[in-house]
Amino acid sequence: MTLPIGVGGATIEDELTRLRALSFPFTPITAEEYQTRRERLVAQMKANQVGAVYLNAGTNLYYFTGLKWYASERLVGALLTVEGELVYVAPHFEAGSIADFWLEPGPIALWHEHESPYALVGSELAKRGLSDTPLAVDGSAAFFLADGLRQANPGLTLINADPMLTACRGCKSPAEIALMQTAKAMTLEVHKSAARILKAGISTTEVTAFINEAHKAIGAPGGSSFCIVLFGVATSFPHGVKEPQILKANDWVLIDTGCLVEGYNSDITRSYCFGQASDAQRHAWEAEKAAQLAAFNAAQPGEPCEAADYAARAELERFGFGPDYQLPGLPHRTGHGCGLDIHEGPYLVRGDATPLATGMVFSNEPMLVIPGQFGVRLEDHFYVGKNGPVWFTEPSHSLDDPFGLNA
Repeated sequence: MTLPIGVGGATIEDELTRLRALSFPFTPITAEEYQTRRERLVAQMKANQVGAVYLNAGTNLYYFTGLKWYASERLVGALLTVEGELVYVAPHFEAGSIADFWLEPGPIALWHEHESPYALVGSELAKRGLSDTPLAVDGSAAFFLADGLRQANPGLTLINADPMLTACRGCKSPAEIALMQTAKAMTLEVHKSAARILKAGISTTEVTAFINEAHKAIGAPGGSSFCIVLFGVATSFPHGVKEPQILKANDWVLIDTGCLVEGYNSDITRSYCFGQASDAQRHAWEAEKAAQLAAFNAAQPGEPCEAADYAARAELERFGFGPDYQLPGLPHRTGHGCGLDIHEGPYLVRGDATPLATGMVFSNEPMLVIPGQFGVRLEDHFYVGKNGPVWFTEPSHSLDDPFGLNA
């Protein structure tokens, strides 16, 4: 059986050794950049006549303050006022940990377990004369948090902070792009190793476990942030099936995985054949590659985000797939914004007229699904440069040489 170049022929041990020898240095976001982010948000607040924004534990809190904290059933977050004051809100017993993890020190409004954190937020706003101005609430906050704030403060106007937060986070800084470049370069190397360790009889479970260890070996302490490994007909399900598969000769392979570097995501997919691809698979692979390139070329500064989606679907239709969301064809959007959240706005999808601007980052993955047979997803990310889109990782080269090793 003839395999594509770079597929098969290596052991797990050899590939982990290869990955450990690679180096991917990076520079964390500075305190000065976090301050600049808060200043941008304050400008948004003033423009929208908002008195304060509540940033919930999660990526918005991290983005604007540098404090990493995971959302739970307890209210933990921060208020940023229109005057630029940052006030943390947390349980009493977490005060020491908050102060240990924060990058920007500030006052902490503390609540005991029997007390209402929602009333405490209202009290902190009242102290600063902000009870009569809207409070913009982080859209990622669970409903119970927003409902608790509403019930404890019936006179307070609550609005969705997401338009302001997205306006700040949508265009990445050079430092953010550098961190994502590192994460994506690491994952592409992991993809190469995953392809090399494939052999008849290996399971998707084994490959997933290897990819997790491979991400650790190359410098991502948490391993894979997610991983989808599919063989055969299972590749026609965009996010997989519940049962593992065993690799056989001439099986179609789809691997989608990523990692985190300082919280910033990679997310890359490769599709190829473990053996000889059929004529139908070759035709679909070439259609997918052409659609991905069409979306990339359409993503020009000033054009609406939806232009990339229209371009990808038009190219797939030229190859005989679709139209629109019809199968065989592309059943979902062409791409998503990416940063601290693996999926974040804006999106490369019909109806999103957000103008493409310098620094925006997107996945480009116009997956082609042939129900009951196989699916092809080639996913790379790009950022919008001043003169047009720029790839973070070079797209898959060809079906016979997926990683361009002999290019």
